[in-house]
Amino acid sequence: MTSDHAAASVTSDHAVDIDKHVKVYISVFVALMILTIVTVAISRLHLSVPIAVTVALLVAIVKGSLVACYFMHLISEKKVIYAVLVLTAAFFVALLALPVLTTSNGYWIPE
Repeated sequence: MTSDHAAASVTSDHAVDIDKHVKVYISVFVALMILTIVTVAISRLHLSVPIAVTVALLVAIVKGSLVACYFMHLISEKKVIYAVLVLTAAFFVALLALPVLTTSNGYWIPE
């Protein structure tokens, strides 16, 4: 009788854990939908281009962070994953800066 009770307890604990995760996923989904509506609303406003791009990028960063943290499960990962993510971002910025550095007519480029 106790083994049946223990099995039922494990099953109910597992169901509660699944329900908790489903609530988080639904909350993140609703937040992503709201942020998508905000992005569309920003595009309809008559803002100057730099302000509109800045606000749109901020919304995109928040949406990307939600996807990476919850749907890609990076929120519960170890520090090594974050180190790889930071290294990737650093290389991305370096590659974006490379054309600026090579066409700026610096002292190392003969005229």
